Amino acid sequence: MRTTFSRTFFPAALLLLTALLLVGTSFQMLVRNYLNDQALTGLENDANAISSLASAYYTEDSLSGREFFVNLSVASQVSEADAVIFDSRGKLILCSEAPFGCEHQGWTLSGDYLSRVLNQGTVTNTGVFSPLYPDSRYVVSVPIRDARSNACVGVVMVSAPTQSTVTILDRLSDIYLWVSVLVIVLAVLIMTVFARRQSRPLREMAQAASAFGHGDLTARVKVSDAYTREVEELALAFNNMASSLQKSEYQRQEFVANVSHELKTPMTTIGGYIDGMLDGTIPPQRQRHYMQIVSDETKRLSRLVRSMLDISRLQDQGGIPEEKKTRFDLEECAGQVLITFEQKITAKGVYVQVDMPEHPVYTMANQDYITQVIYNLLDNAVKFCPTNGTMGLQIKEGSNKAYITVFNDGETIPAEELPLVFDRFHKLDKSRSQNRDGWGLGLYIVKTIVCSHGEDISVSSAGGKTEFTFTLPLVN
Repeated sequence: MRTTFSRTFFPAALLLLTALLLVGTSFQMLVRNYLNDQALTGLENDANAISSLASAYYTEDSLSGREFFVNLSVASQVSEADAVIFDSRGKLILCSEAPFGCEHQGWTLSGDYLSRVLNQGTVTNTGVFSPLYPDSRYVVSVPIRDARSNACVGVVMVSAPTQSTVTILDRLSDIYLWVSVLVIVLAVLIMTVFARRQSRPLREMAQAASAFGHGDLTARVKVSDAYTREVEELALAFNNMASSLQKSEYQRQEFVANVSHELKTPMTTIGGYIDGMLDGTIPPQRQRHYMQIVSDETKRLSRLVRSMLDISRLQDQGGIPEEKKTRFDLEECAGQVLITFEQKITAKGVYVQVDMPEHPVYTMANQDYITQVIYNLLDNAVKFCPTNGTMGLQIKEGSNKAYITVFNDGETIPAEELPLVFDRFHKLDKSRSQNRDGWGLGLYIVKTIVCSHGEDISVSSAGGKTEFTFTLPLVN
């Protein structure tokens, strides 16, 4: 499997090599063309100068005179070029290296080449011009014209070896090669450091993820200012995910522990009473009493399971679907729920305060779920309200929201307990003894239902008065 380093390094190295190759090739071609043009231009100027010199010395239909031979030799040495002169028929008659005779005297130009020089005026070539020169040369040929008649009386051929250009190109190639090697080495070092630096946080994330997967829920990725913005965002997202999963895992463990604890007492009670009746420890005349206790405990277990299923269903839905919401009168719904507590309220002598608008208050929600919310809140209010105390139900309108408040007198909830009252199985009575009614799921169900509607619920407790307030949307 390819690493991040290899995925970064090899494409960058290939791109760098390609760029160096293209730049080197282009630069060499540019220099070669420039040197060729310069050499040919210089030879053309020399050829024209020698042609003018020859034209000045042309007399009596021939090129002669010791002074011309000397001037030709000097001009050739100054220009560092070889010059040969042909007559009008293309026959070699004079060489700058041996003005008084050379081994090539009498050699004749081809008819095609002579015609090109006469017609074009200037002919340039690059290559081997045998049998005059065995090496590769720049060659420029121009005609010699009579100053009086302008007739062509000969041809001047000036040439220089291309070796000097080749030498310059070779030196440039060597310099470019060494510079390229240096650039590649530096680039490899820089890219290696850069790629390893970039991949280090990814390796740390992989190690943290592996540790997290093996049960270390505290594993986190260190966030550094040296990270790029994308890597920093990834590290923060990983840490947030790890924190969320850690919290979920702790909640799951707590949930399992709480469920186990809550189920243990009634199951032990049921089992003990059943065994007592089977082995005769409980006399027949008392069995009905204990069977009633077993029945009550069974019903309580059934309510616990049903509540847990309701919570699970709401959480799976991720919210209340719109098709399951209806328009209903919130006052009528709350009033009907309050009536169901009439006997409990009367038995405790509780005074009830009801504050609702004189007109209907309509909302759009799931009526069954909202009924359960109000029922759970009123049930708590009656349960924790002292004898002859005061409780109340209030509905107010404002900002396109309906505010439903349930309050009661009684013991003030400690400030450190307020954030926990909506947690699963949380009770102010830490002993969770049997004489305490409820399972600690009522308020958790209330919060789950309200949040599933996209609304909020809050609690306050001060001065012996506790209030629960939740919101619902107002509709016409």
